[in-house]
Amino acid sequence: MLIFICKRIIYAIPTILVIATITFFLIRLAPGDPLSDEKAVPPEIQVNLDAYYGFDDPLWLQYIHFMENLFQGNLGPSFKYVGWTVNELIAQAFLTSLELGALSLVVAILLGLILGVIAALKKNTALDYFSMSIAMAGICMPTFVMGPLLVLFFGLYLEWFNPLGWEHWSDRVLPALTLGIYYAAYIARLTRSGILEILNSDYIRTARAKGLPEWRVVFVHGIKTGLLPVVAFLGPASAGLISGSFVVETIFQVPGLGRFFVMAAFNRDYTMILGTVLFYAVLVILMNLIVDIFQIILNPRLKYE
Repeated sequence: MLIFICKRIIYAIPTILVIATITFFLIRLAPGDPLSDEKAVPPEIQVNLDAYYGFDDPLWLQYIHFMENLFQGNLGPSFKYVGWTVNELIAQAFLTSLELGALSLVVAILLGLILGVIAALKKNTALDYFSMSIAMAGICMPTFVMGPLLVLFFGLYLEWFNPLGWEHWSDRVLPALTLGIYYAAYIARLTRSGILEILNSDYIRTARAKGLPEWRVVFVHGIKTGLLPVVAFLGPASAGLISGSFVVETIFQVPGLGRFFVMAAFNRDYTMILGTVLFYAVLVILMNLIVDIFQIILNPRLKYE
């Protein structure tokens, strides 16, 4: 297991470097620069700004300086948030995005497992069709549609939860539902297919032949193996719940990292864009590694070369 983890970490290093390189040159192709403003800047001030931030250097030299700082863990200063470094902004905003992602993951797992198990145990019945219809609706409805609908119904019409902000516990409900329902739909479908496949296995027939109650057959003998597809999906899903909340954080005015990324793209904040992209890349790699470890624990027959 330790050798496997070390190999995955070693393989991740060139991947991160490639992402950093591609992102660095792609954002330089966009028109404008972080120092451009609606108000005209005197030429002598513009020259000093370019010298201070290193924009007067050739592009290849700027890339070398960026990589040197990256290896030191320094993502540089933000161009739009004066007095703040990218490291400080990420550290401050990520906790909010992590909380939103964790709450959404709980919603996705609970709702997805409940719908998937019901659909599998009641195959080809009204409950099966109803559960899978809800799952299909969750897949087809994007978050930028689901969010305003939840705000309109639960926030404005029923007034059960606050539609905006991140101060009270009720502020968390609608963003977590908006983000979690989408992934719950996939988990429900994976749960149904995984459990149906396991319920036709020989060892499940043996457990039933021994006279074990159906709940014990499903929840003790079958669900551990039947949820392997769900566990495999939770890796990119967990990273997506944390990193893919750009729209949700904008709709509900959540002060998370997603809003910083969106504003950095609008403001052409090079360092902030690079920092958030690399941070999310590392997060995705880490979550996939954790999920692979859990898969080995649940199914020791898996072999990793």
